[in-house]
Amino acid sequence: MSEQFDAIILGAGAAGLFCAALAGQRGKRVLLLDHNEEPGRKILISGGGRCNFTNLNTAPERFLSANPHFAKSALSRYTPHDFLGLVEAYGIAWHEKTLGQLFCDGSARQVVDLLLAECAKGGVTLRLGTAAGPVEHRDGLFHVSGASAPALVIATGGPSIPKLGATGLAYDLARQFGLKVVEPRPALVPLTLGGDEVLFRELSGVSAPVAASCGKARFAEGALFTHRGLSGPAILQVSSYWKRGEPVGIDFFPAQVAGWMSSEKREAPRKPVRKLLAETLSERLATVLTERLGIDGELGQFGDKALGAAEAQLRNWQFHPNGSEGYAKAEVTVGGISTAELSSQTMEARKIPGLYAIGEAVDVTGWLGGYNFQWAWASAAAAAQAI
Repeated sequence: MSEQFDAIILGAGAAGLFCAALAGQRGKRVLLLDHNEEPGRKILISGGGRCNFTNLNTAPERFLSANPHFAKSALSRYTPHDFLGLVEAYGIAWHEKTLGQLFCDGSARQVVDLLLAECAKGGVTLRLGTAAGPVEHRDGLFHVSGASAPALVIATGGPSIPKLGATGLAYDLARQFGLKVVEPRPALVPLTLGGDEVLFRELSGVSAPVAASCGKARFAEGALFTHRGLSGPAILQVSSYWKRGEPVGIDFFPAQVAGWMSSEKREAPRKPVRKLLAETLSERLATVLTERLGIDGELGQFGDKALGAAEAQLRNWQFHPNGSEGYAKAEVTVGGISTAELSSQTMEARKIPGLYAIGEAVDVTGWLGGYNFQWAWASAAAAAQAI
């Protein structure tokens, strides 16, 4: 005889914990299952261990999805200020780092403890180290690991960071129930360079304030050269938009106006080009760029046309990544369970009453900087109200 619940939630990450807590506090009998031995493992490493738990600038256009309108409903009904209120209710000190990103002053453990306390308030039954096993649906009930319920919530995330136990279970379950899956790929991930661009790997450890672009997406943040290619916030951001074969443009001087090199030549013709670049960039990077551009000399040695051409390349240096560092280094996953299969109001599958999908399992992926946590909270709240 299986144990009876109102809802079974698979995955004790951010979305699963929050959904379980809210549903439990509505009087629902909730079972939360996870194959990991501890809950919230990705939360604990997020934000350098301080958990970038939301972003004050959350807006639907800062999320990628095959349906750019899908996230609007959930995000409008559970806002960053709603979660911030919960953080403050638990006395957790926080700070805004930059660009609306909110972090704990202390440790990400505080957010996990908050979620567990909220689950306890809701009387949630938490079973860790428990594989979901076969999931069956019959007689209007979902049957999982000796338990049954009329509602099943898929909150198992995507395959990013497998060392933390991440799997593609969400996609397997979606396909089992006949739901379409948008082809997943690593996102918020470092990009790798090969061929002639391997030379830039010599700059490993060098960073620069840049604007990185891919297609129409453009992000003005820091970039970092690594022993494998390119990383840093600006690169992680464009990686979500990048597809194999596409170039990534780097503007090394996003704050400069057109013609600035020629203007500088008139002011200081004896100044070496390398020194001019090094006023903004590191010496190592300035040296490599001037050598690659063939303008390793004094500004006065070069005509305005040559400096203009160099400036144009510096404003849109085309890199051709040969891949990414994959799910092992990806913070999240682009793609997932198709939003066409789900209600944007409740996150319930249209074809299978009682089946829900939330968080990273769904084809909604936020920018770097707390957006994916906010989607976890918002989508979890939408499902919890509907269960």
